[in-house]
Amino acid sequence: MGQEKSTDRVTSLEVARRAGVSQSAVSRVFTPGASASQKTIDKVRRAASELGYRPNVLARSLITGRSRIIGVVVGYLENLFYPEALENLSNALQAEGYHVLVFMASNSSDNIETVVQEILDYQVDGIVLASVGLSSDLAGRCTDAGIPVVLFNRSQDDARLSAVTSDNVEGGRKLAEFLVAGGHSRIAYIAGWEEASTQRDREAGFRAGLEAAGQTLWARDCGEFSYPAAQAAARRMFAGADRPDAVFVGNDHMAFAVMDTLRFELGLSVPDDVSVVGYDDVMASAWPSFDLTTVRQPARRMVSETVRMLLGRIDGAASAPERTTIDGPLIVRGSARKPEGWTP
Repeated sequence: MGQEKSTDRVTSLEVARRAGVSQSAVSRVFTPGASASQKTIDKVRRAASELGYRPNVLARSLITGRSRIIGVVVGYLENLFYPEALENLSNALQAEGYHVLVFMASNSSDNIETVVQEILDYQVDGIVLASVGLSSDLAGRCTDAGIPVVLFNRSQDDARLSAVTSDNVEGGRKLAEFLVAGGHSRIAYIAGWEEASTQRDREAGFRAGLEAAGQTLWARDCGEFSYPAAQAAARRMFAGADRPDAVFVGNDHMAFAVMDTLRFELGLSVPDDVSVVGYDDVMASAWPSFDLTTVRQPARRMVSETVRMLLGRIDGAASAPERTTIDGPLIVRGSARKPEGWTP
């Protein structure tokens, strides 16, 4: 009979003996943020590989009181802004020695309640909420548990929560000024989900920009940040002869739906018959089929601020929640009429 492989767990002491170092040196090598020389790291990892050693992360968390796990809640991934942001966020947290658990949640309060409770059961060190909100009761429970929460691409009136967004008001204003400068006089807006702070701020800035130029909204509808709902809004808005000559769509995901509907269902030319602008500047916005004029959300800077805020609260370096808005540039492409003499 062949020799059976032992199922006994290899210990850090065995690794230390094989590598010729102390047990504490092995611990430092496998502890994120701890200091060890490159020579020690190489020796320990080589010995660990030879012995089949795997550090017990759960056991370490019981000793340190830190799970080094961050719970990330995402409302939806259809909008291409979120997969890219989620990848950047995961990479940034992993570089700091944290692991990311991703949870999906709709904007239903019952659903968010269930998801956040599940996250708390994992003994996470912090929570990032991307495109979802948090009830006052849940915010209080997280605060009582000592778990910092950062809202990403969303804000709400709760002083216990940190938040990172682009400057949505300013972005909306830039788009209004651009469309007015392009000679449009029948300017419409297709909103996102009405309860979202990003939606409200973008519309507020857009309306303010129009009013500063002596104009008001020609038409308004709601696309719920959903492709099918945005299609339906475009059908209603452009059904008659007295239609808008420009439309700001609350994000790029909906703008793609509106452009497809205008071109392939209603037979309208973009931008000859109607100019279309969006918000986010996701990768597909630059594709020739869309060539969308939009406001770019500075995703990497938003992620960097989110990680800074979160880790500052976890480490105790920052005692109070913060609110940050980051300005994003207007990216001019071919989906909207350019103002006379316009230069990028």
